[in-house]
Amino acid sequence: MSRRASYNIMGIIWAALFVWLDQWTKALAVNQLRNQEPITLIPGVFQLHYLENRGAAFGIFQGQKWAFIVMTLLVLLVIAYLYNRIPLEKRFRWLRLIGVALCAGAIGNLIDRMARGYVIDFFYIELIDFPIFNVADCYVTVSAVLLVVLFLFYYKDEDLEFITFFQKKKKGGGKEEHTEQGEEGQ
Repeated sequence: MSRRASYNIMGIIWAALFVWLDQWTKALAVNQLRNQEPITLIPGVFQLHYLENRGAAFGIFQGQKWAFIVMTLLVLLVIAYLYNRIPLEKRFRWLRLIGVALCAGAIGNLIDRMARGYVIDFFYIELIDFPIFNVADCYVTVSAVLLVVLFLFYYKDEDLEFITFFQKKKKGGGKEEHTEQGEEGQ
């Protein structure tokens, strides 16, 4: 088995574990919180509060189930494509983890939308009246923040060339030529 295949299989295993954790916490929320008063864990700060979210992040775009499903599938395809292009060096392990967490978050909420028609949310930060969210949302939000930090402070532009579909190559006369990036660009 190639090294790339091993990384891809490990990514799938980790994503499956993250999805399982998300779905398990949502099952707990359904069993323990639905039709109940919110449970205050830290008075005035944090509650477990059951909510059926039929929209996107923070409840926007209510009732657009099929649009969300199509968009999620497209996002998953893009993430899978990019994940497969991430260089195998240790330096890029954070990008692989972020890809896994983003996929797990998208899949976790996709499962809810397809099976129930809504996403189960249950974490509520009362202190700042933050919209109610779930574990899958945490995966996506933390991953997005980490991605920004890594792009701003850790990776250089040349580290991220694998993201582009075309790679610039210098010709003999100093002119740039655009070529489709294949295995040699990884």
